[in-house]
Amino acid sequence: MKKLLSIITIFVAIRSNAQTNSDSTQTLILPKVKWTHNVQTGINLTQSSFSDNWKGGGINSISYGGFLNVLSKNQGIKWSINSDLQLQLGFLDNGKQTTKNADRIFYDLKAGRKIAKNWDLFVSSNFQTQFQEGYLYGKAKDGKDSLVSLFMAPAYLTSSIGLEYKPVTYFWARFGVGTLRQTFVLNDALSANKAYGLENAGDKIRNQAVLQAILNYDRDVMKNINLKFRSATNWDYIRFDKPGSIVQRFDLNLTMKVNKYINTNIQAVLLYDYDQDKDWQRSQVLSLGILYNWTR
Repeated sequence: MKKLLSIITIFVAIRSNAQTNSDSTQTLILPKVKWTHNVQTGINLTQSSFSDNWKGGGINSISYGGFLNVLSKNQGIKWSINSDLQLQLGFLDNGKQTTKNADRIFYDLKAGRKIAKNWDLFVSSNFQTQFQEGYLYGKAKDGKDSLVSLFMAPAYLTSSIGLEYKPVTYFWARFGVGTLRQTFVLNDALSANKAYGLENAGDKIRNQAVLQAILNYDRDVMKNINLKFRSATNWDYIRFDKPGSIVQRFDLNLTMKVNKYINTNIQAVLLYDYDQDKDWQRSQVLSLGILYNWTR
C-alpha cells in the first residue's frame, strides 16, 4: 500500500511539472497581443446673431454637427493591424435654408509584417464616401440647386500592397506599388453624365491601376494641442501623360483642448481631382465643441 501511494505521489508530481513546463512553453510560443482602442466623439456648435440695425451686415445662423473617430491597433512582434474609422456630419442653418458644412465617411484597414528595421510589407483597403446629398446652390441652368454628390456617388475603394516606413510612433509613410482605385457612382443621373471620370455614360464603376503614396503625421505638438496631417497621392500610370493622371488630397486637423471635455478644432482640406474639377478645391471649418475621449 505504501509503495502504491509512493508511485501515485511521484506520478502526480511529474504530471504537474510537465503541465507547468507545457504552459510556460505555450506562453512563450503564443504570446497574447491585445488590441488597443482610442475612441473620440463629440458635438460642435457655432452661433451668430445680429440686430436689425447692425450696420456691419450679417445673417443669423447656427451650425451644428457631430463626429466619431475610432482607432484600433494590434501590434505584435512581426505583425500589426490598424483600423481607422472617421465619421463626420454637420449643418449650417440661417433660418431660410439648411446646408451641409461637413460630411465624411472614411475607413482605412491595414495589415503589415515587419521585414526590416522601420520597414513593413503591408496590404490595405481604404473606403471613402459621404452620408447625404451635396448641392451647388443656384448653379443649375434654371437657377435652382444642382445635385452633385450623394451617398455612394461618388465612393472610392482603394486596395493596395506595398512598403510602409515607420521611423517613429507619430509618423508613417506608405508606398503602394500595386494599387487598385475604384470609383463608384451609384446614381443614374450622375452616371449618365459620366461624372467623376466615368468612361461611358451609364457606367457605375471605374477601375484604375495607380501608384500610391501616403504620408501621415499625428502628434501632440504642445500640451493640449494635437496636430494631424495626411497627404495622399494617387498616380494613374496607365494614362500618366493625360490631364488628371494625379489625384492629390491634403488633410489638416488641429485640436486645442480647453479642458477635459471642451475643445476648439480647425479642419482644412485641399484637393485636386481633375475628374471632379479642373481647379484645386478647398474647405475649412473652425468649431468649438464638446469632446469625449476613451482609451483602452
